[in-house]
Amino acid sequence: MAAAKIAGVDKIFKIGGAQAVAALAFGTESVPKVDKIVGPGNAFVAEAKKQVFGVVSIDMIAGPSEILIVADGNNNPAHLAADLLSQAEHDKMASAVLVTNSEELAKNVAEEIENQIPLLERSEIARASIDANGKIIIADNLETVFEIANEIAPEHLELCVENPFDCLDKIRHAGSIFMGKNCPEALGDYFAGPNHTLPTGGTAKFSSPLSVDDFVKKTQYTYYTKDALKKVAEDVAYFAKQEGLTAHAKSALIRTTEEK
Repeated sequence: MAAAKIAGVDKIFKIGGAQAVAALAFGTESVPKVDKIVGPGNAFVAEAKKQVFGVVSIDMIAGPSEILIVADGNNNPAHLAADLLSQAEHDKMASAVLVTNSEELAKNVAEEIENQIPLLERSEIARASIDANGKIIIADNLETVFEIANEIAPEHLELCVENPFDCLDKIRHAGSIFMGKNCPEALGDYFAGPNHTLPTGGTAKFSSPLSVDDFVKKTQYTYYTKDALKKVAEDVAYFAKQEGLTAHAKSALIRTTEEK
């Protein structure tokens, strides 16, 4: 709300759900048509955004929630289990993955997950998420761990290793990276500051978190003098004629020849 005020927003509509996406995309008597719709939502909102894309611009199709933890053997298993469950409790379709080079840590985290699930208010959801989509992957070394993380390209990635900044350039694909053992993903949800509308489902390989860039569009322009056009008009016409587009060719040549 403070950001909206600073930005000069003068209208706010308290609406939500797939029906709100439709109203914003097409316009109603009470809701004006917009050019872009951004932000997270449930599966119905995501589907609505997908269907109106092209009528309006959108940021991405986001969800379900994901976390991937890259961890070496020097970690507290209870901490990692809690972090995995912080995403598992979101949604039965959420994904929680640990990738480590330590078999001992993997076993201990698995045990901690089983200990902590019954203590959660949303234990039924977390249980279903872990059973369907939870994974613990053991790799031979940290280099392989990073390769696996990049292949999965998660929404949230916790880099729980010694000297995480030394490893940051190993991560090529992730929506948001949480650096070190004292930086749980929940910080990003509620307090840390970076935008938390993030690419999911492996789309971090080719898309980025929601940012000011999503509200900026670019227009290109071209300028030729008459002499500059004269130098290339025959080339333009050649390419056009190869495609059978003679009107294209003429539009270049007509400016460089004498007209009656």
